[in-house]
Amino acid sequence: MTALTMAKAINAGLRRSLADDDRVVLMGEDIGTLGGVFRVTDGLQTEFGPRRVMDSPLAESGILGTAVGMAYRGLRPVVEIQFDGFIYPAFDQIVSQVARMHYRTAGAVRMPITIRVPFAGGIGAAEHHSDSPEAYFAHAAGLRVVSPSTPQDAYTLIRQAIASDDPVLFFEPKRRYHAKGDVDVEAPLQDARPMGTARVVSPGSDVTLVTYGGLVQLASDAAMAASDEGVSVEVVDLRSLSPLDLDTVAASVRKTGRLVITHEAALSGGLGAEISASITERCFYHLEHAPVRITGHDIPYPPARLEAAHLPDLDRILDGIDRAMDRPNSLSGVDD
Repeated sequence: MTALTMAKAINAGLRRSLADDDRVVLMGEDIGTLGGVFRVTDGLQTEFGPRRVMDSPLAESGILGTAVGMAYRGLRPVVEIQFDGFIYPAFDQIVSQVARMHYRTAGAVRMPITIRVPFAGGIGAAEHHSDSPEAYFAHAAGLRVVSPSTPQDAYTLIRQAIASDDPVLFFEPKRRYHAKGDVDVEAPLQDARPMGTARVVSPGSDVTLVTYGGLVQLASDAAMAASDEGVSVEVVDLRSLSPLDLDTVAASVRKTGRLVITHEAALSGGLGAEISASITERCFYHLEHAPVRITGHDIPYPPARLEAAHLPDLDRILDGIDRAMDRPNSLSGVDD
């Protein structure tokens, strides 16, 4: 085991993929000489050269269009969108070309493109630097969408994404870049948890708390705080947002009878709505309370000084758990 931050774990995963397969190439804004704004690709251009780790123009649509051509020629491009809010110029390329090419060609052409996206808030950044656009891409057939929450998952998932013949949106929670954890860099990839599966972070019996990415640690903190009040919370880390591992979530909800979902993205049309509807369909007679969603608000991402009021925090998640448990909460009008 090696102790690595999430940023260093992704770097290690990229390095391993570059070394293992000559078809893997990296491309993005400032990823070469600078090593990326978060230094995730630091040192890779020096090690593998500018033909495999390429700085691109500031043109996200051009980056993705070039990646499509590379994939056509048999390469396995890994492209970086520098910040989440910069992905929208590339949206047409991703959903109209990358997602559809395999189907359009009746399986003759694959698009093994990995699209790295630092996403979500928690770092006090400026406008266009803290978006959570994952639901847009989870809605598009033909794309895989994943998000790690730990350094180990970051290392494993980036290697799995690059090895996949499907296009993968790889959403990196930037608030967790500097979080450190043990990483087994020698573990065989074939023995790792499959890319499309969730994991139960901690078992519980009263409430299922589902989240992903940067909020997994906060959900674990909420579960620990709830246990002090006698509430047992099972935390589920989705890991994969498309496809969703609804079997794991449903198994948990059949045990607990209650579901709370939290994510940083806005409430309306988010992953929480899809999970809520799907689990209600699957587990209707097991539910003791309507699913509860704790999310960002339905507004453009606010200025940094208002960020804390926008994002789910420990108190809001605990309040959601209280709602699911029919305990006094912010909507009940009862204090204690």
